[in-house]
Amino acid sequence: MADGQRLQRVKPIHWIGVVVAAVLLLVAVVLVPGTAGAPVPASCPQRWDSDRIGRWVPAAADLDGVADSLVPGEPAGALICAYPGHNTKPGRPLAGSRTLTDQAASMAHDLGYLPVTTDPPEMVCTLVGGQVTNYLIRFAYPDGQALWVGSAEEVNSCVMTTNGTVVSNAYVGPSITAAYRTGTWRLLPPKGPCEPATGRRGQDEQMVPDGAIKVLICRQVPRNSTPSPSPGREYGERQARELAAELNSLDAEPSRSVCEEVGGRRREVLHLHFGYAEGPPAWVRILPACRPSVDNGMLMSDANVAFLDRIGRLAPA
Repeated sequence: MADGQRLQRVKPIHWIGVVVAAVLLLVAVVLVPGTAGAPVPASCPQRWDSDRIGRWVPAAADLDGVADSLVPGEPAGALICAYPGHNTKPGRPLAGSRTLTDQAASMAHDLGYLPVTTDPPEMVCTLVGGQVTNYLIRFAYPDGQALWVGSAEEVNSCVMTTNGTVVSNAYVGPSITAAYRTGTWRLLPPKGPCEPATGRRGQDEQMVPDGAIKVLICRQVPRNSTPSPSPGREYGERQARELAAELNSLDAEPSRSVCEEVGGRRREVLHLHFGYAEGPPAWVRILPACRPSVDNGMLMSDANVAFLDRIGRLAPA
Protein backbone atom coordinates (compact mmCIF):
# COMPACT_ATOMS: atom_id res chain seq x y z
CA MET A 1 0.00 0.00 0.00
CA ALA A 2 2.86 2.38 0.75
CA ASP A 3 4.19 2.00 -2.76
CA GLY A 4 0.76 2.60 -4.26
CA GLN A 5 0.29 5.75 -2.19
CA ARG A 6 3.66 7.05 -3.29
CA LEU A 7 2.81 6.53 -6.93
CA GLN A 8 -0.40 8.47 -6.49
CA ARG A 9 1.40 11.45 -5.01
CA VAL A 10 4.20 11.71 -7.57
CA LYS A 11 2.57 12.44 -10.91
CA PRO A 12 4.28 12.89 -14.27
CA ILE A 13 3.01 16.22 -15.59
CA HIS A 14 1.08 15.28 -18.74
CA TRP A 15 -0.16 18.81 -19.40
CA ILE A 16 3.25 20.26 -20.22
CA GLY A 17 4.00 17.89 -23.04
CA VAL A 18 6.87 16.25 -21.15
CA VAL A 19 4.97 12.95 -21.25
CA VAL A 20 2.63 12.21 -24.12
CA ALA A 21 1.32 8.76 -23.24
CA ALA A 22 -0.91 7.62 -20.43
CA VAL A 23 1.38 4.77 -19.50
CA LEU A 24 4.95 5.68 -18.61
CA LEU A 25 8.12 3.75 -18.12
CA LEU A 26 10.65 5.17 -15.72
CA VAL A 27 13.96 3.97 -17.04
CA ALA A 28 17.03 4.00 -14.85
CA VAL A 29 19.61 4.48 -17.57
CA VAL A 30 22.81 2.59 -16.92
CA LEU A 31 26.02 3.58 -18.67
CA VAL A 32 27.67 0.63 -20.35
CA PRO A 33 31.30 1.64 -20.66
CA GLY A 34 33.46 0.26 -23.41
CA THR A 35 36.90 -1.08 -22.75
CA ALA A 36 39.14 1.95 -22.43
CA GLY A 37 42.15 1.68 -24.68
CA ALA A 38 40.68 -1.19 -26.72
CA PRO A 39 41.32 -1.04 -30.48
CA VAL A 40 38.64 1.00 -32.23
CA PRO A 41 37.38 -0.94 -35.29
CA ALA A 42 38.26 0.68 -38.63
CA SER A 43 34.94 -0.16 -40.26
CA CYS A 44 31.28 -0.59 -39.34
CA PRO A 45 30.50 -3.59 -37.13
CA GLN A 46 28.23 -5.95 -39.04
CA ARG A 47 25.64 -5.89 -36.27
CA TRP A 48 24.38 -3.62 -33.51
CA ASP A 49 25.59 -5.90 -30.75
CA SER A 50 23.36 -4.67 -27.93
CA ASP A 51 19.73 -4.74 -26.85
CA ARG A 52 19.98 -1.08 -25.86
CA ILE A 53 18.81 1.86 -27.92
CA GLY A 54 21.60 4.27 -28.79
CA ARG A 55 23.85 3.98 -25.78
CA TRP A 56 26.38 1.41 -26.99
CA VAL A 57 29.76 1.52 -28.70
CA PRO A 58 32.01 -1.38 -29.70
CA ALA A 59 34.99 0.16 -27.87
CA ALA A 60 35.69 3.23 -25.78
CA ALA A 61 38.51 5.41 -27.09
CA ASP A 62 41.52 6.36 -24.97
CA LEU A 63 41.60 10.00 -26.04
CA ASP A 64 42.17 13.20 -24.11
CA GLY A 65 38.86 14.89 -23.35
CA VAL A 66 36.51 11.90 -23.71
CA ALA A 67 35.34 12.38 -20.11
CA ASP A 68 34.36 15.99 -20.82
CA SER A 69 32.92 15.90 -24.34
CA LEU A 70 31.25 13.35 -26.61
CA VAL A 71 33.66 14.25 -29.41
CA PRO A 72 36.82 16.04 -28.28
CA GLY A 73 39.40 17.54 -30.60
CA GLU A 74 39.14 17.96 -34.36
CA PRO A 75 38.52 14.71 -36.27
CA ALA A 76 39.20 14.63 -39.99
CA GLY A 77 36.44 12.23 -41.00
CA ALA A 78 33.31 10.50 -39.81
CA LEU A 79 31.77 7.16 -40.77
CA ILE A 80 28.04 6.76 -40.00
CA CYS A 81 26.81 3.17 -39.64
CA ALA A 82 23.02 2.55 -39.63
CA TYR A 83 21.15 -0.34 -37.96
CA PRO A 84 17.39 0.03 -38.52
CA GLY A 85 14.92 -2.12 -36.60
CA HIS A 86 12.13 -2.03 -34.02
CA ASN A 87 12.43 -0.57 -30.54
CA THR A 88 11.29 -3.83 -28.95
CA LYS A 89 14.31 -5.55 -30.51
CA PRO A 90 16.94 -2.97 -31.44
CA GLY A 91 19.78 -5.38 -32.25
CA ARG A 92 19.92 -5.56 -36.06
CA PRO A 93 22.39 -6.13 -38.91
CA LEU A 94 24.19 -3.27 -40.60
CA ALA A 95 22.01 -1.70 -43.30
CA GLY A 96 24.47 0.77 -44.78
CA SER A 97 27.06 3.46 -44.11
CA ARG A 98 27.91 7.01 -45.10
CA THR A 99 31.31 8.71 -44.98
CA LEU A 100 31.61 12.40 -44.12
CA THR A 101 34.84 14.29 -44.70
CA ASP A 102 34.39 18.05 -44.92
CA GLN A 103 31.33 17.74 -42.66
CA ALA A 104 33.09 15.81 -39.88
CA ALA A 105 34.52 18.82 -38.05
CA SER A 106 31.14 20.55 -37.93
CA MET A 107 29.46 17.38 -36.68
CA ALA A 108 32.11 16.90 -34.00
CA HIS A 109 31.77 20.53 -32.93
CA ASP A 110 28.00 20.26 -32.45
CA LEU A 111 28.08 16.88 -30.72
CA GLY A 112 30.95 18.06 -28.56
CA TYR A 113 28.76 20.85 -27.17
CA LEU A 114 26.04 18.49 -25.92
CA PRO A 115 25.65 18.20 -22.15
CA VAL A 116 27.31 15.02 -20.87
CA THR A 117 27.74 13.15 -17.61
CA THR A 118 29.27 9.98 -16.23
CA ASP A 119 26.23 9.61 -13.96
CA PRO A 120 23.25 9.40 -16.34
CA PRO A 121 19.96 10.91 -15.14
CA GLU A 122 16.82 8.82 -15.06
CA MET A 123 14.53 9.27 -18.04
CA VAL A 124 10.76 9.08 -18.40
CA CYS A 125 9.93 7.37 -21.68
CA THR A 126 6.64 6.73 -23.40
CA LEU A 127 5.88 3.15 -24.37
CA VAL A 128 4.98 3.62 -28.02
CA GLY A 129 6.26 0.72 -30.10
CA GLY A 130 7.77 1.59 -33.44
CA GLN A 131 10.80 1.97 -35.65
CA VAL A 132 14.28 2.71 -34.38
CA THR A 133 17.55 3.22 -36.20
CA ASN A 134 20.64 2.78 -34.09
CA TYR A 135 23.72 4.63 -35.29
CA LEU A 136 27.42 4.23 -34.72
CA ILE A 137 29.61 7.13 -35.78
CA ARG A 138 33.35 6.53 -36.10
CA PHE A 139 35.35 9.75 -35.87
CA ALA A 140 38.86 9.42 -37.33
CA TYR A 141 41.63 11.79 -36.22
CA PRO A 142 44.64 12.98 -38.23
CA ASP A 143 47.06 11.14 -35.90
CA GLY A 144 45.39 7.79 -36.62
CA GLN A 145 43.28 7.60 -33.47
CA ALA A 146 39.51 7.09 -33.62
CA LEU A 147 36.42 7.36 -31.44
CA TRP A 148 32.97 5.78 -31.62
CA VAL A 149 29.71 7.54 -30.71
CA GLY A 150 26.50 5.53 -30.36
CA SER A 151 23.08 7.14 -30.76
CA ALA A 152 19.67 6.49 -32.34
CA GLU A 153 16.51 7.92 -33.83
CA GLU A 154 13.55 6.39 -32.01
CA VAL A 155 9.78 6.83 -32.12
CA ASN A 156 9.62 8.02 -28.49
CA SER A 157 12.62 10.38 -28.84
CA CYS A 158 13.97 8.71 -25.70
CA VAL A 159 17.63 8.06 -26.42
CA MET A 160 20.96 8.23 -24.64
CA THR A 161 24.04 8.99 -26.74
CA THR A 162 27.47 7.80 -25.59
CA ASN A 163 31.15 7.66 -26.51
CA GLY A 164 31.66 4.79 -24.07
CA THR A 165 32.88 7.07 -21.29
CA VAL A 166 30.19 9.74 -20.93
CA VAL A 167 26.55 9.93 -21.99
CA SER A 168 24.15 12.65 -23.08
CA ASN A 169 20.35 12.66 -23.01
CA ALA A 170 20.19 15.38 -25.69
CA TYR A 171 18.20 13.96 -28.61
CA VAL A 172 20.02 14.26 -31.94
CA GLY A 173 18.64 11.22 -33.77
CA PRO A 174 16.85 13.13 -36.58
CA SER A 175 20.01 15.15 -37.29
CA ILE A 176 22.07 11.97 -37.63
CA THR A 177 19.42 10.43 -39.90
CA ALA A 178 19.51 13.51 -42.15
CA ALA A 179 23.32 13.38 -42.33
CA TYR A 180 23.23 9.66 -43.14
CA ARG A 181 20.75 10.19 -45.96
CA THR A 182 22.21 13.34 -47.49
CA GLY A 183 25.90 13.35 -46.56
CA THR A 184 25.48 16.83 -45.09
CA TRP A 185 25.56 17.51 -41.37
CA ARG A 186 23.34 20.11 -39.72
CA LEU A 187 22.11 20.07 -36.15
CA LEU A 188 18.38 20.48 -36.68
CA PRO A 189 16.90 23.37 -34.69
CA PRO A 190 13.82 22.96 -32.48
CA LYS A 191 10.44 23.60 -34.07
CA GLY A 192 10.25 27.06 -32.53
CA PRO A 193 12.47 29.41 -30.49
CA CYS A 194 10.58 28.56 -27.31
CA GLU A 195 10.96 24.78 -27.67
CA PRO A 196 13.71 23.09 -25.62
CA ALA A 197 16.88 22.54 -27.64
CA THR A 198 19.69 20.06 -27.04
CA GLY A 199 21.17 21.92 -24.08
CA ARG A 200 24.78 22.89 -23.48
CA ARG A 201 27.91 21.20 -22.18
CA GLY A 202 28.35 21.90 -18.46
CA GLN A 203 24.67 21.62 -17.53
CA ASP A 204 25.45 18.51 -15.50
CA GLU A 205 27.44 20.73 -13.14
CA GLN A 206 25.53 24.02 -13.30
CA MET A 207 21.92 24.76 -14.07
CA VAL A 208 23.23 27.46 -16.44
CA PRO A 209 26.87 27.33 -17.62
CA ASP A 210 28.88 30.54 -17.33
CA GLY A 211 29.04 33.11 -20.11
CA ALA A 212 25.39 33.71 -21.06
CA ILE A 213 24.89 36.97 -22.94
CA LYS A 214 21.09 36.93 -23.31
CA VAL A 215 18.00 35.04 -22.17
CA LEU A 216 14.71 34.31 -23.91
CA ILE A 217 11.80 33.66 -21.51
CA CYS A 218 8.73 31.83 -22.83
CA ARG A 219 5.42 30.89 -21.24
CA GLN A 220 3.17 27.95 -22.07
CA VAL A 221 -0.30 27.60 -20.59
CA PRO A 222 -2.22 24.30 -20.92
CA ARG A 223 -5.40 24.51 -22.96
CA ASN A 224 -7.37 21.29 -23.38
CA SER A 225 -4.33 19.31 -22.15
CA THR A 226 -2.08 20.83 -24.86
CA PRO A 227 0.37 23.59 -23.88
CA SER A 228 -0.25 26.74 -25.89
CA PRO A 229 2.98 28.44 -27.04
CA SER A 230 3.46 32.16 -26.70
CA PRO A 231 6.09 34.47 -28.18
CA GLY A 232 9.12 34.75 -25.98
CA ARG A 233 10.50 37.89 -24.40
CA GLU A 234 14.25 38.45 -24.70
CA TYR A 235 16.52 40.19 -22.19
CA GLY A 236 20.16 41.24 -22.41
CA GLU A 237 23.36 40.20 -20.73
CA ARG A 238 22.78 41.80 -17.32
CA GLN A 239 19.43 40.09 -16.81
CA ALA A 240 20.73 36.80 -18.23
CA ARG A 241 23.66 36.66 -15.85
CA GLU A 242 21.59 37.67 -12.84
CA LEU A 243 19.04 34.93 -13.51
CA ALA A 244 21.80 32.40 -14.22
CA ALA A 245 23.48 33.25 -10.91
CA GLU A 246 20.22 32.80 -9.01
CA LEU A 247 19.51 29.46 -10.69
CA ASN A 248 23.05 28.27 -10.03
CA SER A 249 22.73 29.18 -6.35
CA LEU A 250 19.92 26.65 -5.86
CA ASP A 251 20.65 23.26 -4.32
CA ALA A 252 20.63 20.87 -7.28
CA GLU A 253 20.59 17.11 -7.69
CA PRO A 254 20.49 14.79 -10.73
CA SER A 255 17.24 15.14 -12.66
CA ARG A 256 14.60 12.42 -12.38
CA SER A 257 12.37 14.01 -15.06
CA VAL A 258 9.30 13.85 -12.81
CA CYS A 259 7.78 16.13 -10.20
CA GLU A 260 4.87 16.34 -7.80
CA GLU A 261 2.06 18.70 -8.68
CA VAL A 262 1.04 21.10 -5.92
CA GLY A 263 -1.93 23.41 -5.63
CA GLY A 264 -2.13 27.16 -5.30
CA ARG A 265 -0.23 28.20 -8.42
CA ARG A 266 -1.09 28.55 -12.07
CA ARG A 267 -0.47 25.44 -14.15
CA GLU A 268 2.01 26.68 -16.71
CA VAL A 269 5.48 26.08 -18.06
CA LEU A 270 8.19 28.72 -18.22
CA HIS A 271 11.16 28.05 -20.52
CA LEU A 272 14.38 30.02 -20.19
CA HIS A 273 16.83 29.85 -23.10
CA PHE A 274 20.25 31.29 -22.24
CA GLY A 275 22.20 32.34 -25.34
CA TYR A 276 25.99 32.48 -25.75
CA ALA A 277 28.47 34.08 -28.10
CA GLU A 278 29.31 30.60 -29.41
CA GLY A 279 27.60 27.24 -29.23
CA PRO A 280 24.05 26.20 -28.38
CA PRO A 281 21.79 27.76 -25.74
CA ALA A 282 21.28 26.30 -22.30
CA TRP A 283 17.61 25.71 -21.51
CA VAL A 284 15.90 25.57 -18.14
CA ARG A 285 12.28 24.55 -17.56
CA ILE A 286 10.37 26.03 -14.61
CA LEU A 287 7.06 24.56 -13.40
CA PRO A 288 5.65 26.91 -10.75
CA ALA A 289 2.89 24.41 -9.81
CA CYS A 290 5.31 21.51 -9.39
CA ARG A 291 7.99 20.39 -6.93
CA PRO A 292 10.85 20.36 -7.70
CA SER A 293 10.13 23.33 -9.92
CA VAL A 294 13.38 23.75 -11.89
CA ASP A 295 14.90 21.26 -14.34
CA ASN A 296 17.44 21.45 -17.18
CA GLY A 297 17.32 17.79 -18.20
CA MET A 298 20.48 16.98 -16.24
CA LEU A 299 19.84 18.69 -12.90
CA MET A 300 16.74 19.61 -10.92
CA SER A 301 16.18 21.94 -7.99
CA ASP A 302 13.44 23.88 -6.27
CA ALA A 303 13.05 27.66 -6.35
CA ASN A 304 11.43 29.82 -3.71
CA VAL A 305 8.20 31.71 -4.23
CA ALA A 306 9.92 35.07 -4.71
CA PHE A 307 12.03 33.74 -7.59
CA LEU A 308 9.05 32.03 -9.23
CA ASP A 309 7.06 35.25 -9.01
CA ARG A 310 9.93 37.20 -10.53
CA ILE A 311 10.22 34.84 -13.51
CA GLY A 312 6.46 35.04 -13.93
CA ARG A 313 6.64 38.83 -14.20
CA LEU A 314 9.49 38.68 -16.72
CA ALA A 315 7.68 36.16 -18.93
CA PRO A 316 5.27 37.36 -21.62
CA ALA A 317 1.60 37.34 -20.66
